[in-house]
Amino acid sequence: MRQSAVVDDTIAVRHRSLDEILEGLHLVRQSPRGAGTLELAVRRPTTGAREVLAHAELHRETGLVGDNWSRRPSSRTPDRTPHPDMQLNVINARFVELIAGPDRDAWALAGDQLYVDLDLSFEALPAGSRLAIGDQAVIEVTDQPHTGCAKFAARFGRDAHKFVWTDEAKSLRLRGLNARVITGGTIAPGDTVRQVRPLG
Repeated sequence: MRQSAVVDDTIAVRHRSLDEILEGLHLVRQSPRGAGTLELAVRRPTTGAREVLAHAELHRETGLVGDNWSRRPSSRTPDRTPHPDMQLNVINARFVELIAGPDRDAWALAGDQLYVDLDLSFEALPAGSRLAIGDQAVIEVTDQPHTGCAKFAARFGRDAHKFVWTDEAKSLRLRGLNARVITGGTIAPGDTVRQVRPLG
């Protein structure tokens, strides 16, 4: 397994056309439901910086340890403190590969922390669904929409940006979902990600 590595935020990605995205979408639709794999874990130590991790630590209070979520003000809280239901951004790895190509350093430009081979659609994972990652960690899908940022278009192209706002893409949550940590633990690419029932 590769060691943790800092990713250059200026990596150039060939912008896929809408036709290319639609042509590859069937592979995204085939993402496994209920159980899949963590493909990539990324820490954002500062705004614009990305660190691809060989191992990541999830913590109930701080989210992904070393990530800047806990220092990032939120427009969705009255006092602009970090939103507790937006600790983690989780995105479908097949979709990221479709728009960014096979270079996983380029995937990190999406700005999400966890990249999973798993069906993230509203039908498969309604708010409140829980996912166990590896042996210990558990996260919970929240009802906060993941709308991304303006940089998405610059990095992956106007067609990719426009597509994630279509009804189909929103239903599949192709721009990803928000989650919070329920149980902390160490996770790593290759770990199983499986849906679990809340205790009680």
